[in-house]
Amino acid sequence: MSKPRTPNVWLSQAAVNGALLLAVVYMLFPLVWLLTAATKDAGGLLAGNAFSFEGFDLGGNLSRLAAYNDGVYFHWYANSLLYAGLGALACSLVSVAAGYAFHVYDFRGKEKLFGVVLLGVLVPTTALALPMYLLASEVGIVNTYWAVLIPVLVNPFGVYLSRVFCAGYIPDEALEAARIDGAGELRVFWSIGLRMVMPGFVTVFLFQFTAVWNNFFLPLVMLSDQKLYPLSLGLYAWNSNAHAEPDFYPLVVTGSLLAVVPLVVAFVSLQRHWKAGLTAGSVK
Repeated sequence: MSKPRTPNVWLSQAAVNGALLLAVVYMLFPLVWLLTAATKDAGGLLAGNAFSFEGFDLGGNLSRLAAYNDGVYFHWYANSLLYAGLGALACSLVSVAAGYAFHVYDFRGKEKLFGVVLLGVLVPTTALALPMYLLASEVGIVNTYWAVLIPVLVNPFGVYLSRVFCAGYIPDEALEAARIDGAGELRVFWSIGLRMVMPGFVTVFLFQFTAVWNNFFLPLVMLSDQKLYPLSLGLYAWNSNAHAEPDFYPLVVTGSLLAVVPLVVAFVSLQRHWKAGLTAGSVK
């Protein structure tokens, strides 16, 4: 016969559930505000009734957003997809390849070099913006797509994380079997190593995609042509003008709502790889 639960157990469960509920409300509150505020015109936003759906005008806001300045917002949107998508994909491949090399191969000074990689994790990206600008200026790529794409191809934390994943997911026996069958090192990495560490690849991709999508300081330093702006910089420029022209407020809020969509889609569509990784780790 099961022992009845004591009041202390019920109180502890209620405390934990209450804390989790508060955390969920805290995280969802800005998103709910953004969703309702995007349905308001400038007058409704300035009146402070953003949480009501009175004066619903989401369609009008979307139309004005698409029409303003010949649809420059969606040009910024395409730029952000290029920077974040291509940059995160290339960065993930570089990080996994580097992590694989640190795990599989023995070479002189390996741990010292890996220590330098770990030191790179400690350096804030904002501290590197000016040196990267000077380097980009020397090679003549300032105010081009390459000025934003090239710096995001390297992520020290991604290299560290990839080495950890390679150590947990890639058995040496599988690599040796592929070499015995005559596969070269690149073929072993591409066909065996990369496929086994795919959960790590997806993890690095999502981290880097989110970081590049929200990146603001690097494009601010590198770019002066508005046609090259990502969403973060373009919305900042509009928000700066909103103090003098309140009609920019609905554009900024509606644009911010649409800017959340790729992040949600990326996490929802790629979460199955994380689940597969957790399942694989549970039986090792």
